[in-house]
Amino acid sequence: MTLKETIRISEQGEQTIQDFIHALATHEDLNPKTLREYASDLKHFIGWFERTGHQEEPIIFRIEDITAPTLTRYREAAQKMMELKPATINRRVLTLKRFFGWAVLESKIHRDPSKPVKLVPEERVSPRNITDKEEVALIATAEHVGSVRDQTILIVMLHTGLRTMEICNLTIDDIQLGKRSGQLTVRSGKRNKQREVPLNATCRSALEKYLALLRPGRSYLFPSAKTGDRLTERAIRHLIQKYAKAARLEGLSAHDLRHRFGYVMAENTPLHRLAQIMGHDSLDTTMIYVQATRADLQSEVGKITWQ
Repeated sequence: MTLKETIRISEQGEQTIQDFIHALATHEDLNPKTLREYASDLKHFIGWFERTGHQEEPIIFRIEDITAPTLTRYREAAQKMMELKPATINRRVLTLKRFFGWAVLESKIHRDPSKPVKLVPEERVSPRNITDKEEVALIATAEHVGSVRDQTILIVMLHTGLRTMEICNLTIDDIQLGKRSGQLTVRSGKRNKQREVPLNATCRSALEKYLALLRPGRSYLFPSAKTGDRLTERAIRHLIQKYAKAARLEGLSAHDLRHRFGYVMAENTPLHRLAQIMGHDSLDTTMIYVQATRADLQSEVGKITWQ
């Protein structure tokens, strides 16, 4: 069963999904797209459970009938029969973990069957590393055809490694500039973690010029030119794509600017310090930049070959 066709599930299964999504929508600040993904993932599992392996007659989904082996079989079927990508499988497993966690809290079941179920190993691909030439081209294009605000956004992203969301939420009060040092405070980082990021001379110079031109009474550091309110993540992604296209840089994304910072810093910065600056929860995440900077070691060793 591939489940590529329209999935039909029992009324009880549909009601369970509605109850779960209603609880998420009521108690958590999730956008509609995330809620739709949760509903789709749960429906995919229920459809598999009710129809796969039951040739004689379908089984009606009941939460209490689901066990850890059931979930493990679903994960294996997703790998071998449906041939789904590891990232897709893991997203669905995480959805099920959240669903059964909710079911326990609601006393629908006494024990969470998803706890022992592990995720599928994913092959980690090193993110794109912007070259020196590409960085120069991007900034030069912004200086030639862009606003001072946009130029400053690009410089801050390249020299601090902030996420787009963190750039959007920066306020003027988050910036502290001195003659020889400076820092910005990220107050709304991932998982609402706060951290302080040092500013180098390039970043301080750009911010000083930008702040001198910023109209008084503004709260956000990079307000929207149209509304005066905070820029949206979508707006930042759009402006980066605009300058990347003008600079003839194929496939450049907003997150690539964060990766550029990680790659450059990883060459000389201890791993734990880089993780702190970038707001990583795990050193494993930071390691992708260390591994990437060592990718050319083979060619270096090849320089001393005897043949």
